[in-house]
Amino acid sequence: MLICDELTQYLYSTVEEFIKHSDKVVIAFSGGVDSSLLAKICKDLDKQVHLVTIGFANSHDIMFSKSISNSLSLSMNHIVYEIKEEDILNDIKFVKSKLSCNVLSHIENCIAFFQISKIIKRHELGHSFLTANGFDELFCGYDRYRSYYQNGEESVTAYMEEKLTNEEHMMREISHVLAELNICSYQPFLSTAFIKYAKNIPLEYKIKGQDDLLRKHILREVAMRIGVPKEAAMHPKKAIQYGSLIHKYILKNKSIS
Repeated sequence: MLICDELTQYLYSTVEEFIKHSDKVVIAFSGGVDSSLLAKICKDLDKQVHLVTIGFANSHDIMFSKSISNSLSLSMNHIVYEIKEEDILNDIKFVKSKLSCNVLSHIENCIAFFQISKIIKRHELGHSFLTANGFDELFCGYDRYRSYYQNGEESVTAYMEEKLTNEEHMMREISHVLAELNICSYQPFLSTAFIKYAKNIPLEYKIKGQDDLLRKHILREVAMRIGVPKEAAMHPKKAIQYGSLIHKYILKNKSIS
């Protein structure tokens, strides 16, 4: 079996395991390859798919996600929420009161997930949502993978382990914050079985060299094969705190000390 076909099957079976008892799924959605792939898989599994996007007015995620949800024929159930300044000011205080961590990216992600959870609660969409976290760690999505690549595969593997450990720690922090709203976020692609499988995919399918500005190649190929719009499948990585402009706002206002 071709590795692309095998990965496709594994992606579907992994997601199905998480949503097999649900008729409806809610997905944190930016329109990028990761969340679009997750949304398309859920749609193909005959689930009622609801998408939630957050961001400041005119942010990348707000603009881009609208186009992609329309292309996926999911725009009718796409909630796009423009963050207000007071939202962030209140959330920063709350998130920091819940965390012992002072890592800026963790705080920003907690704020973003908390915003999404409040929208889910407000619209009575249930008590959980899915995210596509894990792809960047397992398929060399982060730009820094390029600098590790020149030091050999062992260096890349060590960095991957470091990023996975960091991501799993951050997800525990997020869970602690979201518990306040009785909302849970689930990450199918950080499951033990999927991590084990994805680690065994040869590096050449993920990153081509130290000048590779796109990366995650096999994931992008799978996305296009199953019908994710090329515009989304080939879109460069942009983390939620950057795509939503949360990071820019926090730095500008020096809200994190």
